[in-house]
Amino acid sequence: MISNYIRKKISKHFTGESEIIFNNNTPTTEQLVNKFDEISEIGLYLHIPFCEKICPYCPYNKEVYTKELGTAYIKALKYEIDTYSSILKNKPITSFYIGGGTPSIMLGKGIDEIITHVYKSFNMQCKPHMESHPNHLTLENLNIIESLGIKYLSVGLESLQDKHLKMLQRPYTVSEAKKNIERAINKNFECVNVDYIFDLPEQTKQEIEQAAKDMVQLGIHQAATYPLFRFPYTRLGKDFNYTKNALNTMFRRRKFLKIFENIFYNSGFRRSSVWAFTQTGIDKYCSVTVPMYLGLGASGSSYLKDIFYVNTFKVKEYINKIREEKMPISLSINLTKKMQMSGWLYWRLYETHFNKADFEKRFNIEFDLEYNRIIKFWDLLGFLNNGQDYIKLTDKGSYWIHAFEDFFSINYINKLWGTSKVNAWPEQVIL
Repeated sequence: MISNYIRKKISKHFTGESEIIFNNNTPTTEQLVNKFDEISEIGLYLHIPFCEKICPYCPYNKEVYTKELGTAYIKALKYEIDTYSSILKNKPITSFYIGGGTPSIMLGKGIDEIITHVYKSFNMQCKPHMESHPNHLTLENLNIIESLGIKYLSVGLESLQDKHLKMLQRPYTVSEAKKNIERAINKNFECVNVDYIFDLPEQTKQEIEQAAKDMVQLGIHQAATYPLFRFPYTRLGKDFNYTKNALNTMFRRRKFLKIFENIFYNSGFRRSSVWAFTQTGIDKYCSVTVPMYLGLGASGSSYLKDIFYVNTFKVKEYINKIREEKMPISLSINLTKKMQMSGWLYWRLYETHFNKADFEKRFNIEFDLEYNRIIKFWDLLGFLNNGQDYIKLTDKGSYWIHAFEDFFSINYINKLWGTSKVNAWPEQVIL
């Protein structure tokens, strides 16, 4: 296909590689110790792969929760934490994100035990961020969440029209969700984020405008507004034609995003990432976008400077491998310096602004020497402001540069995650 040819050519330009190849290689403990020794601080991701039901659109790794599987998973997680505790040697953990799946499904069922174990085992220098489900935000559960030290809470609302909630197979009404979110906002969280999916089938501009106004009126601290990405391995994506009207879809999404921009900016919000808007003066809720991080649990991924590796996606296989006292790593890739630089740039652009000095400190090369041509081109298009010491994307650039990035990332995620969801231990995945 022409798109694959173009993707390989552009990938070669940014990463030096026309193909990104993951292999079934597990780094040794000694190798990991050496990798962590080179890192001054690191982020931590904890994956809870359980849900009450499987939503048809969700691309993330998850299974239906059972008490037996949940209990075994908690035990396996504690072992993996202990393994890395000895490897990290008191390395500062500067961000902690708990995702899924649905982490709040484990309230009172072991997540408190895991979070306590994390803080006992690592040098935690941060406040946790955690995902949750609207139906789980009872007063009792919110009190438990607060008692665990969670300060940043995200709620998977997804829509503010009942007909769209029904299409997405979300098990609540708009009225019920609003009531539960208001309950969370009235607690003492530093940031309550709401996830909202737009560009749903037959969704109108008026519905987008009303949803944005409703979120502001609710008093949320942050809104993460994502378009509906249809991955072929999800139920919603299996019969979708990805090439039909792709350009129209891109322009339609840009128009929807402009509605969010206008309403949130006029309501005292700032853009905190490509898709997120956060109240001015509030520290943003964020997932793992830190330069380097360690992933725990089934499908947990880790980026340690010049290596990226992924745990097996299959929960039972993850548990069984831990029972054998072995690392549950299924795939890994060694990263050249050029690949590391392109990955760094991807995530900094996702955050919409960065200092060039951070790049120079990380890679010992001037940012402008490496990326001057593409930055000048994007500057001419009005996509960013190219300062002497910083890069800041415009609203126009936040959308179109990320659309350019998605040309690669969605295809890569589909291959890597799609394969890993089917095969617990693939021999190789070529992106």
